[in-house]
Amino acid sequence: MKNKTHSGTKKRIKVTGSGKLMREKAGKRHLLEKKSSHKTRELAGETEVAPQDDKRLRRMLGI
Repeated sequence: MKNKTHSGTKKRIKVTGSGKLMREKAGKRHLLEKKSSHKTRELAGETEVAPQDDKRLRRMLGI
């Protein structure tokens, strides 16, 4: 039987053309009034997944 892709992971992780795993940064969903503008700008955009998580996430995505 084929393995199924983890649906929670596929919604959160994008794979680049070169094969890197990219994710959104945590902490930009709520309680933004008390966070400084500098902090919210720092949290914008995507970042690469940590090497410790890479192997596990690839298995969850079926890559």
